[in-house]
Amino acid sequence: MNTNQKAISCLEQNKYDEALSLFKQAVEESRDVQSLSNLAWIFVHEEEDYEAALALLQEAIALKPASYFPYNLLGEVYIVMEKWQEASDILVRSLAIQPSEEAYNNLAVARYHLGDIQTAADYFQLCAQPSDYAMYSHMKCLIELGRAEEAKRKLDAFSEEDEEFVGQVEVAELYVELDSFEQAVEWFEKGWKLYWKTPDWVSRFVYALLKINKVARAHEVLSEVIQQKTADIGDADKEVFDDDWTEDEIAEYFQKLADEQKTYEGLLQRISAGYNPPMKYDTSLRSSCYLFGCERHHHPEYHE
Repeated sequence: MNTNQKAISCLEQNKYDEALSLFKQAVEESRDVQSLSNLAWIFVHEEEDYEAALALLQEAIALKPASYFPYNLLGEVYIVMEKWQEASDILVRSLAIQPSEEAYNNLAVARYHLGDIQTAADYFQLCAQPSDYAMYSHMKCLIELGRAEEAKRKLDAFSEEDEEFVGQVEVAELYVELDSFEQAVEWFEKGWKLYWKTPDWVSRFVYALLKINKVARAHEVLSEVIQQKTADIGDADKEVFDDDWTEDEIAEYFQKLADEQKTYEGLLQRISAGYNPPMKYDTSLRSSCYLFGCERHHHPEYHE
């Protein structure tokens, strides 16, 4: 059993410190594609030390590996660092070696942040499953491109029964973007008791309700969240915070609660004055196991 195999075995047995030591030892023994890439994966997914991972992966890529693993992993690192062009470039190289859903998704993320919405839409579609976040992102791109009819047709096909269903509120948000307020309200209602209530999407729910003249329901929604926020503030006053909370963090938490309550209290007036709450959309990084020699995922060790 070589050093890499020992490291993988320790990782499988949750002997993390020993595994980390062995992955480092493998690099000391030979700075090759496998040892550099595997240690980088550990730094990314266990240590969150992206700078250290970046240096290792750049060294591995300089060896021109035949596997897409180091390229995909470096793409992840660049995305976390918000180095969108670098991520795009390396993921294109990864796809030239072997297409993967992770590379398609993450390349779409990079292109989206570079403002290349059409290419982002295409790559999101390539890795999408029925009703999942990639398809949701694909439709967000279509809407931005002005292809509302196509987006609406695809959104109407979303189903809560699909295995990777993105979520009720997310579907509702897209219907708001499409000015399909009746359907938006229907989906917001489905998610009302399932989601943690935050001003970003609750504001959109209220906006949709007012657009279809359900004023009484809009008042009910706001009354409920204001009461809940008042209760949260009261509970926070009585809460004994853990020792790892600093005074600044506690103050910031109280301010956040107060700001959210203020947002809710003034929302009807703002919407009546013409305010259209914007959609909060975040791209989503997709990852995988890229460990050479991982028996669980049937990855062979790297050989030239």
